[in-house]
Amino acid sequence: MGLASCDVTRLNENEKAPTNVPADPLFSNAQVTYGNFVHQTDVNIGIFKLMAQYWTTTTYTDEPRYNLRGRGISDNIWDLYYRDVLIDLKEAAEKISTNEALPAAEKQNKLASIEVMQTLAYIDLVNIFGNVPYTEALNFENPQPAYDDAETIYMSQLDSLNTAISNFDPSAAGFGSADVYFNGDMNMWVKFANSLKMRIGIMLADVNPSAAETAITSAAPNAFDEGEAAMMPFTAAPPHTNPNWEALVQSGRDDYLPAAPVVNRMNNLDDPRRPVFFTKLAGEYVGAPYGASNNYNNYSHFSAEIERKDRDGTILDYAEVEFILAEAAARGYGVSGTAAQHYNNGITADMKSWGISDAEIAAYLAQPEVAYATASGGFREKIGTQKWLALFLQGLQGWIIPRRLGYPALDPPKDGSGNEVIPKVITRFTYPVSEETFNQENYNAAGEAIGGDTRTTELFWDVED
Repeated sequence: MGLASCDVTRLNENEKAPTNVPADPLFSNAQVTYGNFVHQTDVNIGIFKLMAQYWTTTTYTDEPRYNLRGRGISDNIWDLYYRDVLIDLKEAAEKISTNEALPAAEKQNKLASIEVMQTLAYIDLVNIFGNVPYTEALNFENPQPAYDDAETIYMSQLDSLNTAISNFDPSAAGFGSADVYFNGDMNMWVKFANSLKMRIGIMLADVNPSAAETAITSAAPNAFDEGEAAMMPFTAAPPHTNPNWEALVQSGRDDYLPAAPVVNRMNNLDDPRRPVFFTKLAGEYVGAPYGASNNYNNYSHFSAEIERKDRDGTILDYAEVEFILAEAAARGYGVSGTAAQHYNNGITADMKSWGISDAEIAAYLAQPEVAYATASGGFREKIGTQKWLALFLQGLQGWIIPRRLGYPALDPPKDGSGNEVIPKVITRFTYPVSEETFNQENYNAAGEAIGGDTRTTELFWDVED
């Protein structure tokens, strides 16, 4: 009789489950998940250093040979962005919006910070896949969302950034210590948002130059200055150690090697970053053939600095801002300074971040093969090559450069005999198998809209042959 009169439905609830997580930890989790992902080397998800041909593998060659389905890589990336980053940000925004106890300016700052993170995530999704769910995304009542046009998403995110920038109030609080990147410094959020706006703007340069110029020229005065960056902090103690250390040291495995495409280019330019990045083999820096099955002992390895467990990871920095300005100046946009000045600034900023001396930097810049006036090719080749080198370890952004600018020219993967095993370098990731299976109508429409769901379909901004 007593049991019958009780409400036993509560027994179906896990009282220890985080069913009502506050906004601040949701925001922190989105930042950490994103920051970990863009520096990952796990072959199940973080393969962009391989796509950019900075790294290659030893025994297991599926990933540098562009096998995306064997490990469900596209599905894993898709889920991480939508489920682990964007949904956390959406829920955080909802909780903040309805929190009447928050001061208005603090609420505004927090929502603006969330908008910037959402833009970061959606632009990545477009750059990886092309058209993706956007206006109908993140709705649990609609498990089959339509896909939005990639360029339309770009323009919408520029609008979102403009709104966020105008809403930031540096005199008020933000997420404080829950802000993993800037520890609540709203001035840095303003600079981050403007720097991201410049990154998006330069992506539009070949398809919508007026929008590109407007975005860059309006954002440049308030973007990152020398020494400033958005960084993902890593620690010397697990579980927040640098993913490179986890893959290269903690794993106890010999799976990764510096790839020949990056090592050879650095050798040709006598690049002073080589001893910071790589070890020597018989007195030389020797990169492994990209995509081949390689013997770990026959090539240079990654240096102790690259393997350092507490080395922070770059998300966007001043060096990238300067390379964007260099390209903008070369295209005749209304920015201050010349292409050569910004090009030199970008190289210098990156080298200083790795501890390269002023004398070594000056010697590097003076080489005819490096100096902007004498380096080979037009601005695409000059800036593309040096920006690609400067973004070493930033695999996703590094992979974008040869796709958008056409330089540096990356060759398809080869086997141990030098024969091509894939006829063309990958230009996008195919959509997840889960979308093909459970959202088939919208998946088919998206594939048709972009020219086919293939690894070599070129995205809307990829028009330079």
